[in-house]
Amino acid sequence: MTETPPDSLIPYDEIVQEALRAVVGRVLGEVEAAGGYLPGNHHFYITFKTRAAGVDIPDHLRERFADEMTIVLQNKFSDLSVDEDRFSVRLSFNQIPATLTIPFAAITAFVDPAVDFGLQFQASDEEGVQEPPESGENDASEHDGDSPVTGSEDGSNVVTVDFGKKK
Repeated sequence: MTETPPDSLIPYDEIVQEALRAVVGRVLGEVEAAGGYLPGNHHFYITFKTRAAGVDIPDHLRERFADEMTIVLQNKFSDLSVDEDRFSVRLSFNQIPATLTIPFAAITAFVDPAVDFGLQFQASDEEGVQEPPESGENDASEHDGDSPVTGSEDGSNVVTVDFGKKK
């Protein structure tokens, strides 16, 4: 006898997603407060939905990355500005500078490979199938070839939050 628990009237999934995205905001805020300098070997891969509400990126990037894009904050970024619900940063794509404004709600993954830390946020297409992010290839240091958004099977500290509706 397996009883299905009742649907919650408290939106736990939204509350947890919001709290974890606040972690990203706090980390970026600390980098901003340090003058845009990342301590030690820390660097970030940030994946976001390019068509989410409030995302402001150049048209040529939105055309190239119609759904999702990953940016790297490591050596070549500037003008990091963090607000309560979004951040903006200036990056270079093929030697063309661009300012991107990204609401925290648009972020689908945040990874700091220097310490094997990562957060993945629930983001599904119409069928509910999660798709891997497409790299934005901004002008950062060379990528080691490993996917920045990996599961915990490699021993990393990736936290995946997935609150699916029971059917």
